[in-house]
Amino acid sequence: MLSSILSKSSCVACKFCCSFRRQSLWETPLFPPEVVEKLSKPNEYGVVGEFRDGQIVLGGYKTGDPEEEVPCSFLDPHKGCILKPEDKPFDCSIWPLRIMNKDGELVIALTPTCPSIGAVPSQALVNLVKNGLGDKIFEYAKTHPEIIKEYREGFPII
Repeated sequence: MLSSILSKSSCVACKFCCSFRRQSLWETPLFPPEVVEKLSKPNEYGVVGEFRDGQIVLGGYKTGDPEEEVPCSFLDPHKGCILKPEDKPFDCSIWPLRIMNKDGELVIALTPTCPSIGAVPSQALVNLVKNGLGDKIFEYAKTHPEIIKEYREGFPII
């Protein structure tokens, strides 16, 4: 959904959004129930995921270091995400954007740690959100309220 401002090659090279520190597990993507069912058993991807309340459960932390990162189970280190678009979580499709609840109001915010976008929304990103993408995000949140995250300080609102 952000292909007009983020190239697939820059995302594949970075993969920042596909690895999680223990303190950022709240950011792990939420999968719809039908996809959880599919990915929780042997499937076409050759990876069986473990899920809790729709979120992927990550294993593989080797130390107690809170800065240690573990990749998503569906990340190929050379190709990027192995999921087809129909199985990819909405969270991943819109990252580094987040739909958040700020004081009872739904807002679209930018995750300020995306190395490819940066901490400040560009005019191109603002235009993309205002010219249709924002409506798609709000519509999806209406039917999938579980994707709404609580607002966190430091996330610029678009």
